[in-house]
Amino acid sequence: MSDALLARLNKIADPASGQGLVDAERLDGAVIDKGVATIVLKANADEDSATLKARIEAAAQEVDGVERVRVITTIQRSPGSAAPASKSAGAPRQAAADSPRPAKRIIAVAAGKGGVGKSTVAANLAAALAKQGLRVAILDADIYGPSIPRLFGLRDIKGLKKTDKGIEPAESHGVRIVSMGFLSKPGQPVVWRGPMVQGAIQQFLNEADWGDPDVLFIDMPPGTGDAQLAIAQTVAIDGAVIACTPQDLALDDARKAIGMFEKTHAPILGLIENMSVFLCPHCGEPSEIFGHGGARAEAEAIGVPFLGEIPLTIELRERSDSGHPVAFGDGPVADAFARAANAMLVSADEARKPPPDIAFSS
Repeated sequence: MSDALLARLNKIADPASGQGLVDAERLDGAVIDKGVATIVLKANADEDSATLKARIEAAAQEVDGVERVRVITTIQRSPGSAAPASKSAGAPRQAAADSPRPAKRIIAVAAGKGGVGKSTVAANLAAALAKQGLRVAILDADIYGPSIPRLFGLRDIKGLKKTDKGIEPAESHGVRIVSMGFLSKPGQPVVWRGPMVQGAIQQFLNEADWGDPDVLFIDMPPGTGDAQLAIAQTVAIDGAVIACTPQDLALDDARKAIGMFEKTHAPILGLIENMSVFLCPHCGEPSEIFGHGGARAEAEAIGVPFLGEIPLTIELRERSDSGHPVAFGDGPVADAFARAANAMLVSADEARKPPPDIAFSS
């Protein structure tokens, strides 16, 4: 079916060259999966991409087997335009600080590997701030394994509405959320190439009606791939929080995540040690099942803030599974997330301060 889709799209003339979109190499991808046609259009900054998108959507709807169409746009540089200067070839740089910002503060929550509870940390940092009365939003940028819908009890939402203001986020507990999980079926893998991932994240960031939140959290996918690069080049983040567990193996991967943000010149706001201890539900006695204190020692060694320790409890697991973040409640885990969230804001404010002016006497 993808061949039929490409053939139909190639009948649409490229406004710049007059060739078909396929022949003009204006498409980075076009696939049909479970009735959904996903098309990645390389848009020129100086053209009316909205009209071209509408023509693509109409053409794709004519292909047999297509029930719904999703067009993702990525911006390509016009021929002859100069590329921005970079201090080192191949080193991705963060978007300019004066680029459009969907929130007052934009904070990435990242991890060098999966399985350390990164999404749980992101969800509960957001919940802790929302509980304090701040306007909070989350972009679930983990395209391949979105967890935020489950953590906020939004697994039944299918699709996102688009209004005159843009893509309308879902909302839970007062937190506005956009996630790939709203666009894919449960258990269905998302098999996309790099440009499609980049385009989806850019579209979520730029076209969602975030509502001017005080803090927009970006739940990053684990690792250092296309999604991270797309975010770094799309929006200037205020900094990154690195989630890890105490053992050495997790700390090794956390260092990779830190290195990635350093290469994009994004501040490291601090480390959070998740699952620092297990609190027995019967006696409250802590058990250091993964070790303890590794993240604090690593933060001190590399000179970044340590934001706190999050204990593992039965309540944390139960409330995560039921879609009610534990930070909205009371108790030792909620208190730990509240302290970590406040420490994170302090670190973000410090990172924003300009360097002091040094006057030299003549």
